[in-house]
Amino acid sequence: MRAAYFDCFAGAAGDMIVGALVDAGVPPETLLTAFERLDLSGYSVRFESGRRGPLAGTRFIVEAPPAHGHGRRLKEVLETVGRAGLPPRVAEGAAAVFRRLAEAEARVHGIDVDSVHFHEVGAVDAILDVVGALVGLEALGIGAVFCSALPAGGGVVGTAHGNLPVPAPAVLELLAGTGAVVVPAPTPEAAHYELVTPTAAAIFATVARFEQPAMKVEAVGYGLGSRDLESLPNALRVWVGEVAEVPAEQTITLLETNIDDMPPELCGYLMERLFEAGARDVWFSPIQMKKNRPGILVSVLAPAHLEDRLLDIIFRETTTLGVRRRPVGRHEVARELFEFDSSLGPAAVKVKRWGGRPVSIAPEYEVCRELARRTGRPLQEVYRVVELEAWQKLATQEVSEPWK
Repeated sequence: MRAAYFDCFAGAAGDMIVGALVDAGVPPETLLTAFERLDLSGYSVRFESGRRGPLAGTRFIVEAPPAHGHGRRLKEVLETVGRAGLPPRVAEGAAAVFRRLAEAEARVHGIDVDSVHFHEVGAVDAILDVVGALVGLEALGIGAVFCSALPAGGGVVGTAHGNLPVPAPAVLELLAGTGAVVVPAPTPEAAHYELVTPTAAAIFATVARFEQPAMKVEAVGYGLGSRDLESLPNALRVWVGEVAEVPAEQTITLLETNIDDMPPELCGYLMERLFEAGARDVWFSPIQMKKNRPGILVSVLAPAHLEDRLLDIIFRETTTLGVRRRPVGRHEVARELFEFDSSLGPAAVKVKRWGGRPVSIAPEYEVCRELARRTGRPLQEVYRVVELEAWQKLATQEVSEPWK
């Protein structure tokens, strides 16, 4: 899955998100085309290359007259986005961002959502920030968005509601319950500024998971903030690439129980339920129990966080009165699906890697079965051909890409 990870070491703002995505490869013309569809007037945008400290990046700049009066209501913003003819995921995402923001503002100020007037966040530049961010993610083919911990900042910030403490109340309301981790400002200087804006908080709260994935990084972009700090680069970094499985030692839970008084057909159903609930493996072993009764040992391997769910199934679906548990260490190798054109047609194998090198190959049964039917060859012969040619393809790949 293609993913974007936002590394918010100095904070985040809507314009910084857009700048980072452009710096990572989004064509500015793609964003300009989307902006034109919004039918907003009286603004201009530009993308500038620049530096913040030692880091080079892209700054997204919107020039627009300040909003007057009470600002836009949620209904107006949703209408602007809805009639623009944007891609469905972008339009739905932008609407969700502004709804989430309106709900946060309503809770902070103790009013109805329909009574919320967007001021700073309802201005033209904020609408362009939200739409630009989502169009940029779509343009890069991002399927999952991740976000780092967010630095809190400090001091006060001037708003249409007057001076407010930093982090702004709306920012904390937006992040509450999302799993976001808020950490102290990275430097004493940064502790006097607003580091995360409501626009950025609303975007991340809507589309991101607050964790760092294992990634095969393909591109990196830096979005520059408007302020130039002395103590650290005022920039937002985005990593773009494929989510990867990392071989590592994992601690999982082994659940076991002995059963001697349950019909065997119920065991099959139990196994199905356990796998559906997320068990890594389930097996039954024959054992000898008290009073010379033959029985079975039910063993379940699962991530620790699924223990309660699996215990509920075991106690409901079996006759057991108790379950033993213990943590188990496990080493996993890296694995991947390798697709290639064989002499028989399109083929696929599972490749097991250890130390970065392939050590075994397993042809995919469904693919080989289709090749056997199409070519009229025995399935075992198809297996041999696919495995041999897969090894040859991988050997060529290893020579041409020695540093992977």
